[in-house]
Amino acid sequence: MRLIVVWLINAAALLALPWLLPSIHVASFATALGVALVLGLINAVIRPLLLLLTLPVTLLSLGLFIFVINGLMFLLAAWLLDGFVVDGLWAGILGSTLYSVISWLLTKLLPGSPKA
Repeated sequence: MRLIVVWLINAAALLALPWLLPSIHVASFATALGVALVLGLINAVIRPLLLLLTLPVTLLSLGLFIFVINGLMFLLAAWLLDGFVVDGLWAGILGSTLYSVISWLLTKLLPGSPKA
């Protein structure tokens, strides 16, 4: 049950992005649900591999390259799904950062979430 609620929260966070960043477009709530699912799968499968492959660059940049990887994952989701448009790498980086913050804040409001 909690997984479904977190999925809905992530979709709501995606719907908030176009209001904050005009360079990101989400067509509908159904699109946001699909994007949330695809982003979850991308972050579970592809992102760990990319983090491992780019470890030297990430260490040299003191971890800042992870923002680029997150932006690229956002662009990949936009490329895979119709109705979700990200207008460039910088929009992807800013969008993925805002998406993470909004999702984290909303998830903290769930009952039973650690309040630390």
